[in-house]
Amino acid sequence: MAGWALKRFWTEARVEERDGGFSVTLDGREVKTPGKRALVVPTRGLAEAIAAEWRAQDREVRPETMPFTRSANSALDKVATQFDEVTGLLAAYGETDLICYRAVAPAALVARQKAGWDPLLDWASDLLAAPLHTTQGVVPQAQPADSLSRLSERVRGLSAFQIAAFHDLVAISGSLVLAFAVAEGRLSAEEAWTLSRIDETWQASQWGEDEEAAAAEALRKAAFLHAARFFALCG
Repeated sequence: MAGWALKRFWTEARVEERDGGFSVTLDGREVKTPGKRALVVPTRGLAEAIAAEWRAQDREVRPETMPFTRSANSALDKVATQFDEVTGLLAAYGETDLICYRAVAPAALVARQKAGWDPLLDWASDLLAAPLHTTQGVVPQAQPADSLSRLSERVRGLSAFQIAAFHDLVAISGSLVLAFAVAEGRLSAEEAWTLSRIDETWQASQWGEDEEAAAAEALRKAAFLHAARFFALCG
């Protein structure tokens, strides 16, 4: 039996100011999250992006074409209700940050990692007051407790909406530092994505690119770039 699909029932999707935020209404009826919470977001820009997704729906609602709506739903239904758990998981990435773990060989890859990642570690040390140590291989490297504490404090200082996006910036890149670099404007999302894939790009240059792997990478990149856009719209 075919799965149930929500049919388009509205004519107009509008943004309205409400309760210190902005909501999207469909013919005057407020959009709600799957958890039945009012979909009220912090900025008009974010609300307009969500409204545009609802306007773009045709006969049936296709959630896969509505990334801003899905991220806002996640912020309200998941992040806001599990804030300490989610921020704790993200802060823990500082203990095993991608850019701290370096290749032993070949020399060209070692040099590429150093050129791409060392400036970001310098930035984290200077601007985030969170110096981190590097190591070669996969042997765990203990990081300074003060640095981890400062990074954790910064994560917990983000709003639930920012965390919904920040989660993907961290989880997809494998790096808390790269995620903060995007959030703080040190890097563009494209630059951060490229730096997070140094190892994969190197492997592809040596062995060729697998079509299936490339397709999966394209989806991950799209999700990463969306997360950066969502974060920016949170104000």
